[in-house]
Amino acid sequence: MSTGAPFSSLIESIERATVAAVPPDTLDTLPGWLLPLDGGTVGRAHSAVPLTHEAPDLALLPRIEARYEAQGLPPVFRLPAEHPAFEAFGAALRERGYTPTQATLVMQGSTQRMAASGDSAGVQVDAVPQPDWSRIYLGEGFDATDGAHRVRLLQRAQDAVYVSLRVPEGEPGAGTVAAVGCACFAEGWAGVHGMRTRPMYRGRGYARRILAAMGQAALARGLARAFLQVEIENQLARALYGRTGFEPMWTYVYWRRPLGRAVDRP
Repeated sequence: MSTGAPFSSLIESIERATVAAVPPDTLDTLPGWLLPLDGGTVGRAHSAVPLTHEAPDLALLPRIEARYEAQGLPPVFRLPAEHPAFEAFGAALRERGYTPTQATLVMQGSTQRMAASGDSAGVQVDAVPQPDWSRIYLGEGFDATDGAHRVRLLQRAQDAVYVSLRVPEGEPGAGTVAAVGCACFAEGWAGVHGMRTRPMYRGRGYARRILAAMGQAALARGLARAFLQVEIENQLARALYGRTGFEPMWTYVYWRRPLGRAVDRP
C-alpha cells in the first residue's frame, strides 16, 4: 500500500472518478464522504465511501445510515481494509452488526503502458454502448441480473468509451463479440470498468487488446493515469493487470449487515 502526501492527494479524485463511472440514481454527500444511492447490485453505486484515508468522524456514522434508510436502502460502507485510521470506525460498525466482506484491490497504471499492451487492430470503440456490447453482460458465464444493472449504470457515464472485440474471421465463432470493457474518463483518470471475456474465448489475449484500445482512447484525451478495481480473489485478472503495468494502491472492503446485498459486485 502506498503512503504519504502524494498518495493522499489521489484518493479523492479516484473515488469521485469511481462514482462517475457508475452514476447512481442519487448522489448525496456529507463532509468528507460520497453517498451513492442506488437500488442495483453494483456495490460502488450504493456504498458510502470516504474521500480521505484519515480517521473518519464517528458522529457521521448514524447520519450516513439515516440517509440510506430514508431511501429504503440498507446502509453499506466501502472502507480501506486493515487501515489503522479506520480501526475505531470499524469497531463501531461491528457493534452495529456490520461485517467486512469482498476485499477488492485498487490499482493504478499508465495509459501509455495500456496502449502498448496489445494489438488494438479490429477492436471496436464506441461513444455509446451498442447492443452486442450490452449482451455480453447478460450472457452465459455471467450474472445476468448484475449485468443488467452494470449496463444501466455504465451507460450513464458522461465521458466514456464502450469497447468490444469480435472473434477474427477464419476462427470458430467468427464475428461474435468475445470480449468487452468500458473506460470512463473523469477527474483526470481513465477508469477501467466492466471487463468481460466470454468463458469460451479466454486465454487468447483479447482482454489485453481491449485494454490497449482503452489506453489509446485515454491518450487521445491527454490522460496519463489509469485505475481499476479488482477483487482480491480474482488472481487471473490481477495477473493480467500486473502485466499491463498496474500496481496496487490500497485494498477496500464492504461493510454490510448480514441481511445486506450478498450478491453485490464491486
